[in-house]
Amino acid sequence: MTDHWLNKFDWIFLFGLIPQTLFSARMFVQWIMSEKSKKVVSPVIYWRLSLIASFLMFIYGWLRADFAIILGQLCSYYIYIWNLNILNQWKKIHIVLRSLFIMTPAILISMFAINGIENISRLWTDISFGLLLFGTAGQIMLAVSFIYQWRYSRKFSKSILPDGFWIIRIIGSSSSFVYGIIRMDWILMLSYSAGFISYSRNLYLNRKNSYKNKKSI
Repeated sequence: MTDHWLNKFDWIFLFGLIPQTLFSARMFVQWIMSEKSKKVVSPVIYWRLSLIASFLMFIYGWLRADFAIILGQLCSYYIYIWNLNILNQWKKIHIVLRSLFIMTPAILISMFAINGIENISRLWTDISFGLLLFGTAGQIMLAVSFIYQWRYSRKFSKSILPDGFWIIRIIGSSSSFVYGIIRMDWILMLSYSAGFISYSRNLYLNRKNSYKNKKSI
């Protein structure tokens, strides 16, 4: 009876709820801190939560056999580390944890390579090629937002969350939300619907401060 309940409720989705809760928490905390500062801020806790959540989400994608999720996490994972480093926080993490964070993606990719076709076919189970492309496109957009943020921040040698970052997040989240509906994945639906308000509000704060700065010149 217990096994039947676990199978029906699906413990993998319960596991997936943990990183999605952390992703939502990072957005909420960053949003509140920005409102208090009356400008968009890039706090350390945002990147810490991002790294932990992405680490767990990587594992969820593996368990869920979802290539789109795995690819999306791979693209942004090390940018979280870069932001922690530029904020002088990365080396404050214990070396054992740092090693774990750095090595885990490489280990999982190596496992794919060792098992080859078997693992690739497992990732494509129960999903059409067209849907896979659509889901992957949404994840790529979300990853691109962090690549954009990384390139923009490098120009100023500090962690910044600019307008373009929020615009790309809104587009990518919209696509991924639809993907979650199609796949009937309520974890994805909850995750990508939660960000619209904070993304829009951060974009507004950026534009508002930009307008004020132009008026003061």
